[in-house]
Amino acid sequence: WQWSVFHDVQGLINLMGGNQNFTAKLDSVFSEPNRVNTGSYGGMIHEMTEMVMANIGQYAHGNQPIQHMPYLYNFAGQPWKSQFHARDIMYKLYNATENGYPGDEDQGQTSSWYVLSALGFYSVTPGTDEYVMGSPMFKKTTINLDNGKKFVIEAPANAKQNVYIKSASLNGKPFTKNFIKHGEIINGGVLKLEMSDQPNTKRGIEEKDKPFSVSRD
Repeated sequence: WQWSVFHDVQGLINLMGGNQNFTAKLDSVFSEPNRVNTGSYGGMIHEMTEMVMANIGQYAHGNQPIQHMPYLYNFAGQPWKSQFHARDIMYKLYNATENGYPGDEDQGQTSSWYVLSALGFYSVTPGTDEYVMGSPMFKKTTINLDNGKKFVIEAPANAKQNVYIKSASLNGKPFTKNFIKHGEIINGGVLKLEMSDQPNTKRGIEEKDKPFSVSRD
């Protein structure tokens, strides 16, 4: 629950002492040994077993309160880590087999996380009009909107190893933000992503590129 400040991630960053401390703490969630404490359960339940098998440290995707956490690097100047972890989680925990669905399904959250993340973004702060950027699964996705328009996400060089966004454009104009607004999708258009197997540590690091936080906006 430490990360459950959806409305004010910047406030949490400030309390932790800045971007460096914040991202180091995020890193530790993925790097800590994936041991578990069974507590009152008396034994390993399936969410625990799945996370140990996935080998993603202490990141427990099968329990919904942490599912926004991989996207928080976007708020602290390291968006490439969100891109890596979002894709890593999709590949490790979702597939078309009887074991290809992690954890449980509370109000459709675990499946909706995948649907949005596979498009390349996720709603970290549902009370706003922003979707925070990740890494899409597909080379091209078309969203057919109720207003008759289409929003197309193109990533022609996408591949399993090409998880990083090297550059992006929205309707032909350079796009550096770590979020996209709902209105930009509803108006239709094309989000084009140049994917790479190497992180671009220069893109999306300005204050203007960060998603909404109460402490900043």
